[in-house]
Amino acid sequence: PRRFIKPFIELLAALPSVVLGFLGMVVLAPFIQTAFGADSGLNLLNASIVLTFMTVPTICSISEDALHAVPLSLREGSLALGATRWQTIIRVVIPAAFSGIGTSRAIGETMVVLMCAGGGGIIPTSLLDPVRPMPASIAAEMAEAPFGSDHYRALFAIGIVLFFMTLAFNLIADYIAKKHRQAGTSSL
Repeated sequence: PRRFIKPFIELLAALPSVVLGFLGMVVLAPFIQTAFGADSGLNLLNASIVLTFMTVPTICSISEDALHAVPLSLREGSLALGATRWQTIIRVVIPAAFSGIGTSRAIGETMVVLMCAGGGGIIPTSLLDPVRPMPASIAAEMAEAPFGSDHYRALFAIGIVLFFMTLAFNLIADYIAKKHRQAGTSSL
């Protein structure tokens, strides 16, 4: 099964976000609208589902590469000490690969949220409310903002907030990766 699943997951991870956004608008939005009785299918739930379909294959692919990068000597050593296969996976392989597991691809995503979230400039009270996330606001309004105006500066401020959020997530991920990095022959 790995021969078929891995290429499929990598194909999903390689899909451009505009294609996934289009599928969210055309396929998922009408389904959500009918199934949940929402005013519009373009809402927070739709954007969340499409972002999940976009990020999970990337996380799976990166995590699988990290798990396969764990040296065979660690696995063999654990098994030689009497651990079962599952004990080896849970107590040796996953902790050794932990620094390479995960991604933050969805934080600055623009096209999916621009196409699927509904573009409502409101604070949502439900998953079925339309929203306008920060990257979508920048993409939708930058062309209309006069150069140097308050609107223009506000959009740049949103970009700076996104930059610092992404930086914070990357610093946290780097800290966790360094904390769990193995030493010696088991270094990844």
